[in-house]
Amino acid sequence: MSAALLEIDHLGRQFVARRSALGRPTAVVTAVEDVSFSLAAGTTLALVGESGCGKTTLGRLILRLIDPTAGRIRFEGEDVTALKERQLRPLRRNAQLIFQDPYASLNPRMTIGQILAEPLALHAVVAPSRRGERVGELLRLVGLDARAARRYPHEFSGGQRQRIAIARALAVEPKLIVCDEPVSALDVSIRAQVLNLLRDLQRRLGLAYIFISHDLAVVKHVADRIAVMHLGRIVEIGPSAVLFDNPRHPYTRALLSAIPLPAPGLKRERIILHGEMPSALHPPAGCAFHTRCPVAIAHCATERPELVGDTHATACHRADELPPANIGFQQAGRSARLERLVNAFRRAG
Repeated sequence: MSAALLEIDHLGRQFVARRSALGRPTAVVTAVEDVSFSLAAGTTLALVGESGCGKTTLGRLILRLIDPTAGRIRFEGEDVTALKERQLRPLRRNAQLIFQDPYASLNPRMTIGQILAEPLALHAVVAPSRRGERVGELLRLVGLDARAARRYPHEFSGGQRQRIAIARALAVEPKLIVCDEPVSALDVSIRAQVLNLLRDLQRRLGLAYIFISHDLAVVKHVADRIAVMHLGRIVEIGPSAVLFDNPRHPYTRALLSAIPLPAPGLKRERIILHGEMPSALHPPAGCAFHTRCPVAIAHCATERPELVGDTHATACHRADELPPANIGFQQAGRSARLERLVNAFRRAG
């Protein structure tokens, strides 16, 4: 087991939603609450959940782009929670961010060469005389021609722009990259290329990823571990294969059952959640999911469950009572009957 590169300990963040005439807070929104996990070098942790569950806020907290109101962040064993802005330079180099929208994250007035050279100069990664050479290396690393350095962002497609954004993140040789929905703005045909590029770079460079997404079908193929978030808290976390094979939280089961089926001959049980996601401004008492949970009991409305477990942890009062989830793919119709018939002939032979 690799040593922890990143350790998050009971992290939280509140935002003031309303103030009085005197400027005093009268209402706050808890965007992230009591989040803890660790990330080993060279591995990927995915943060998944509905829009508004706190995934992006958590990613920005990890990078200290916003300050936490509770908890600790340790990077390579150093507590970076209370560091001043001028003390954050080493973290800024070692932890980078890939934004969701490749059309908005690149300065249209700068050439690609200038965009990639800027972090090289800021962090003094290479000597000034070698910056042009390093820009070419970065472009080739992400599958682009070095001549692209002379062009502007508007001359590239969305997938190519995201490759440039990845090259910019790699410029300062980071150890951790927070990927904030890096393929959601791209065409489906391009997503696989970018995901394969990220995985290849991870293997070659030993990168660690925090991969933020609402798309579990994507997450399944990129993440070593998955943390499911609901209303600012982690409700389930575990190895990717284990969580997909044996989801223990009702919310995780509902998310997994919503993954589009890859072929018309497949079917599975669909879990429909009724009602709206609770307000972060006025969250319900007890388990925040109980208002939409299909298996909630009276106890769920009064006491908040703690995240319990070692490798595979769940925050649910009924996790140990629920039967195995029936959300796996099942072959339907004539093809399934034909498969059984073929197997019967094989056994007979």
